[in-house]
Amino acid sequence: MIAAVNAGIALLLLGLAIWTIAARDTFAAIVGFVAYGLLLALAWVALRGVDVALTEAAIGGGLTGVLLIRAAAKLRATEAASNAERPALPTRLAAAIMAGGVTAALALVVLRTAGPAPTLAPEVAANIGATGVANPITAVLLAFRAMDTLLEAIVLLFALIGVWSLAPDHLWGGRPGARYRADPDGILAYLARLLPPLGIIVGFYIFWIGADLPGGKFQGATILAAMWLLAMMAGLADAPPVSRRWLRAALVAGPAAFIAVGAAGVGIAGAFLGYPEGLAKALIIVIEVALLPSLVLTLGLIMAGAPERTAA
Repeated sequence: MIAAVNAGIALLLLGLAIWTIAARDTFAAIVGFVAYGLLLALAWVALRGVDVALTEAAIGGGLTGVLLIRAAAKLRATEAASNAERPALPTRLAAAIMAGGVTAALALVVLRTAGPAPTLAPEVAANIGATGVANPITAVLLAFRAMDTLLEAIVLLFALIGVWSLAPDHLWGGRPGARYRADPDGILAYLARLLPPLGIIVGFYIFWIGADLPGGKFQGATILAAMWLLAMMAGLADAPPVSRRWLRAALVAGPAAFIAVGAAGVGIAGAFLGYPEGLAKALIIVIEVALLPSLVLTLGLIMAGAPERTAA
């Protein structure tokens, strides 16, 4: 029975992938992509990668879908013209052959790999006790490979700066995105009043249990950012001007705290991001608490887009 369910998920994933590529309408392709992300989350659950499943559902299928929908809305006026200029048959055949070749090569590499895949899971299990956390994913992300996580947080911050840099000079420092004015009695406003209190509780819960169970800062921050975006799209809240000092301080506070803990480890534990014995879990919690608001603001503002209005 389990094998049949897994085979069904694999076939649906393949079908959605083909649909997303073949769909001529941008919105239809985005719907296929979002459905693909949610189904991929189920596949990760079947593989017992619950942490990865939560991240895929929240970021891969959620926030990325919102970003693509916003981009499609801005490009809607040019879509008809681009569809009229359909590539010639030889071009489409060449693209199909190249894509099929890459797929076949990847499948060949995976299927012909001899023996079990290399893993460091035994080493993680043997040393997780020193971190004080029970979730091996958290131990890897914030202890054994903490540098990768630090760089991910910094890359997100640079991505936001890149989005802001798209603003015209006369709007620099203004408010991101459009000002939504939804019907106060409409369904969107109703959902924006109903869901955020529940979403905030769920987001903080997923964040807090991340030390010992599947969850963590990125998954919790994504849910909290989604609730903020829902309130903005319903016209119940507005994005702050990007020139606000408190906003910029909050954006860099998380990565700055991460770097500060890492620098302290040089003097205390003899290595950057080294944790003193007995304090590892406390310092990991400090890092995650500091990163959470920064990630919420960063993700929400990336989705809001470049400044389009004055600060007034």
